[in-house]
Amino acid sequence: MYMNITINTNNLPKHLAIIMDGNGRWAKKQGLIRALGHESGTKAVKQVVESCAKLGIENLTLYAFSTENWNRPKMEVDALMNILVSALKKELPTLINNSIRLNTIGNIEQLPSKARKKLLEVIEQTKDNKKMVLTLALSYGSREELINVVKRISEKIKTDQLTIADISESTINEHLYTHDLPDVDLVIRTSGEQRISNFLLWQMAYAELYFTDVLWPDFREKDLHEAIISYQKRERRFGKTSEQVK
Repeated sequence: MYMNITINTNNLPKHLAIIMDGNGRWAKKQGLIRALGHESGTKAVKQVVESCAKLGIENLTLYAFSTENWNRPKMEVDALMNILVSALKKELPTLINNSIRLNTIGNIEQLPSKARKKLLEVIEQTKDNKKMVLTLALSYGSREELINVVKRISEKIKTDQLTIADISESTINEHLYTHDLPDVDLVIRTSGEQRISNFLLWQMAYAELYFTDVLWPDFREKDLHEAIISYQKRERRFGKTSEQVK
């Protein structure tokens, strides 16, 4: 009822990206180790993924593990990788039942072999699903992504596949990890922090930003709906005036 009355399903973000922040602080508040905060965060992931599929959102990208996260204590990193493997195994039926295709962006060669193997298996098993694309940003950093774009384009110029005059926004887009995804329309960050944290910097150039104090393990469908309602109340001008948009 909440969804049907308050959310305009004809004005949904085509690409929703979420910075899932606050797992560690949630665990600390509960007197638990940080790993249990990350584990509890998987429940929020499940609910949000299913809610987005139910609403009809076509693309959902979750910032699951950044390039900077490798600098965390080894015990926490190992726990995160084990949680990733466990969640992929457990949630495969959810992806199948909701016709969700799993995708990933980032330097996944850095992932432990067990985690990388399971990730690629689930990507393969869901490749024909059509309703929604769920992208996990793993070992992802936007600056590293853009450096790779520059290197790849430079190599094509060097080998005469491109000229400098050929370079445009489209050229950049074609060489991004997200080359098959639309630009981000809405970014949600939980836990009260108001930073982008090296996430999809090019792709969110005109995205609407939504910050909430809710810690990620406590984020539920109603919180997702509130973010989308806020998005739908905003006027997206893309550099134009209000009069031009209207």
